Amino acid sequence: MDRPVGPPVEVKQALPPPRTTFTGHSVQLEPLRSSHIDDLYPIIGQPEQAALWTYINQGPFSDKASFTEVITFFAESNDPVFYALIDPTTNKAIGFFSLLRIDLTNRVVELGYIVFSSLLQRTTAATEAVYLVARAVFEDLGYRRFEWKCDNMNAPSKKAAARFGFMAEGVFRQHLIVKGRNRDTAWFSILDSEWPVLKTAFEKWLDPANFDAQGKQLRSLIDIRGEEQSTRG
Repeated sequence: MDRPVGPPVEVKQALPPPRTTFTGHSVQLEPLRSSHIDDLYPIIGQPEQAALWTYINQGPFSDKASFTEVITFFAESNDPVFYALIDPTTNKAIGFFSLLRIDLTNRVVELGYIVFSSLLQRTTAATEAVYLVARAVFEDLGYRRFEWKCDNMNAPSKKAAARFGFMAEGVFRQHLIVKGRNRDTAWFSILDSEWPVLKTAFEKWLDPANFDAQGKQLRSLIDIRGEEQSTRG
């Protein structure tokens, strides 16, 4: 008796995340380098910014030397591969994230180690940065699955994942021990088959016509995506 199996998949490898620059209108992504430390330390490394590191397994930092050690390690890493987010008006780094758990054979990669300064939080640039990296993951590098994972207690991260179109898949209980504390991990993903709708929604949201003279959005990303999904059935 035959047993059910999944549909056939083209067997090929994805490409590793490149150390290259991705350019948008409101943000630029470039490989994280030690030269970004002077930009980043005042806006994410100071004691008053400790909350940014609550759910990251490094930080917060007692001084610039300890911050420099971690950022230098990140810059030299091959998995994760880190990208600095650059404000094109100042040419300064204002945050970073990474592509990690790079599985070329199964064509799966994760977006993580997301540390956005206050200059990035809830901005067009933050959304465009996620769009740029997702577009590269699916269209340039050939991945089938793009993951987002976070501490299940990290409500802002879970809200951001849903806003960007990552689908909630469940919670891995007692998944990790981070900084001596239990972490239940919430899992989210986007599949390559879902990307075309999400791409269109991102691009319609990012269109300057979607913002008024004060820069306020006219339609939310979630609303635009819902319209696209309804239109395409």
